[in-house]
Amino acid sequence: MLYPLKFKPQFVEKIWGGNKIQSVLGKNTEGIQKVGESWEISGLEGRVSEISNGFLAENDLNEIIEVYMTDLVGEKIFDEFGLGFPLLIKFIDAAENLSVQVHPDDALAMRRYGMNGKTEMWYVIQADEGAGLYVGFKKGVTKQDYLKAVANGTVEALLEFYPVKPGDAFFIPAGTVHAIGKGVLLTEIQQSSDITYRIFDWNRKDANGLSRELNTAEAEDALNFGTQAKFKIDYCIEKERTNSVIDCDQFKVNVMTFSQPVEKVYAKIDSFIIYICIDGKVKIQHEGSTETIQKGECVLVPSIATSLQLIPETETKLLEVHL
Repeated sequence: MLYPLKFKPQFVEKIWGGNKIQSVLGKNTEGIQKVGESWEISGLEGRVSEISNGFLAENDLNEIIEVYMTDLVGEKIFDEFGLGFPLLIKFIDAAENLSVQVHPDDALAMRRYGMNGKTEMWYVIQADEGAGLYVGFKKGVTKQDYLKAVANGTVEALLEFYPVKPGDAFFIPAGTVHAIGKGVLLTEIQQSSDITYRIFDWNRKDANGLSRELNTAEAEDALNFGTQAKFKIDYCIEKERTNSVIDCDQFKVNVMTFSQPVEKVYAKIDSFIIYICIDGKVKIQHEGSTETIQKGECVLVPSIATSLQLIPETETKLLEVHL
């Protein structure tokens, strides 16, 4: 019988990474220096997540999709994505600015690589004083302005900067120029894609004194200019309720802050459910089994589950993600 699945995190060292995945989220980062990313749930080749709990432990996510198919992901999702898992969940710690980058949309990525593009969402967990995110071009920036800034190494002057605090959420449609600023720890919910075009890296050098590769030519056709969406998400939060943060074509995200037991019923949702624990600790009871997640952990609830109980040990905040 399928049950809520936990996975082993995969830590990725980055030139801009820090120590908050260990110090704030409490993860054992296995001695890796400058951990920039913790991949929590992934079906991408080369970084497929491995189950850490129950009788399916040591199997990877793609293997169990092949076995359980619609019972794991849902009928419509399996029909569309087959054996591929449609989402990628990460924690990201930016001790320094990430590169300024853009991701292609589905049409461009399919044309170039035969795969989907990358729309994503950020939810801020912790931010140092003055820290923020770079999202979108300033009003009126044209392609010609951008090309001139690339040539002059002044791309940052064209970007909108948003100071942030815990709980702030941002929607980053494919085609949006963006960068996570130093001092921000967040969780990233995205389409399952790792296609990134780096267009500016703050004139930074690596340990060998070399600049990282830029992808300015590839990025030209991917970037959106002119009128763009409102990137910072306005949402309401009521305790002891499930509050919608975003509902887009690629994923739906809710937030829950609760200190009393909650029964969740999924009869009308033809999708897996992912819970990301932002704060606190909660027991998940399903069909006689119990799993626990705490701050910095995730769990994947299979589509076949029609209900479960969430029993917090202290006030807990969860992100609830599904298609």
